[in-house]
Amino acid sequence: MRRPFNFSAGPAVLPEEVLRTAAAEMLDWHGSGMGVMEMSHRGKEFISIYEAAERDLRDLLAVPAHFKILFMQGGGLAENAIVPMNLSRGAMDFVVSGSWSHKSQQEAAKYGRVHIAASGREGGYTAIPDPASWQIQAGTSYVHLCSNETIDGVEFAQLPDLKALGCDAPLVVDFSSHVCSRPVDWSRVGLAFGGAQKNLGPAGLTLVVVREDLLGHALPICPSAFDYQLVAKNQSMYNTPPTYGIYIAGLTFAWLKKQGGVAAMEARNIAKAKLLYDTIDPSALYLNRVDPAARSRMNVPFFLRDEAGQPLLDPAHPRNAAFLEGAKAAGLLQLKGHKSVGGMRASIYNAMPLEGVQALVEYMREFERRA
Repeated sequence: MRRPFNFSAGPAVLPEEVLRTAAAEMLDWHGSGMGVMEMSHRGKEFISIYEAAERDLRDLLAVPAHFKILFMQGGGLAENAIVPMNLSRGAMDFVVSGSWSHKSQQEAAKYGRVHIAASGREGGYTAIPDPASWQIQAGTSYVHLCSNETIDGVEFAQLPDLKALGCDAPLVVDFSSHVCSRPVDWSRVGLAFGGAQKNLGPAGLTLVVVREDLLGHALPICPSAFDYQLVAKNQSMYNTPPTYGIYIAGLTFAWLKKQGGVAAMEARNIAKAKLLYDTIDPSALYLNRVDPAARSRMNVPFFLRDEAGQPLLDPAHPRNAAFLEGAKAAGLLQLKGHKSVGGMRASIYNAMPLEGVQALVEYMREFERRA
């Protein structure tokens, strides 16, 4: 039997090959007599898993040698506090392009003065403010943005060049929901972080990629386990790391390399997103409100319309309920939109095959014919 297609925003679909490998190795990893969850994080078996994962990720994302890769815990939400505790010198700037960057600036305000350099809130988070319009304060510790907004379906087509804007502060990027789906221009980034549960592995693992010169500036209140310098010095093992999460992420990194790496995945993601948006845009039933220049390749929110052509926000509306019930029967799971915005959302991460998007599009077209 074919597995259903899982469009969850996170925890999200993993490559079937990764799941099968993990299942086969559950009781005995490579003849060690132990499952990975049973291993000492300081034993040679797990050290080899860790080193391979770090090496493959550095290769996939072309991470320069002067950046440290840290495997941490707490998810992207915790990094909203951990970043300012490590980088804040009093003032921080935020570009608020959606729900997650809004949460980020709220959390950071506990650790310093937050300044909103730009916001898309007035437009309902349907576009990204032009970098030329950003008002970045002088002497800011860093500029934070979320490069892909999972809830609102807004994605930066390219990262801004802060130096071109007259700003010498580092750029901090929350790339949780599109990491490894497209290349990263590290010349424009000081630090990037993301939870693994959308594109890399299971919930519980957090990835931080940080430029070496930004280490060693943690506030006195920063817990030792969250001090980037200590974590880097101890190769992500200052405390016990999320060993099984690192193992699954490592299998995913190896799978990505077998698929052709990030460049090949980007080409696939462009094709998947185009197929879905090309189905929504000409439709009389479906609606996506995001500016085409800022549309996410990973998270596609859309609404069904009522008889008057207005978007149906309430998932309990009979038409929405019928859509979701029919989708589930067709093996298309987790399509309900985030509770804060309503409607529908299809998350089409790296592990979602083109066949899954084709099945969704076929169902959407059939549902519209019957609506």
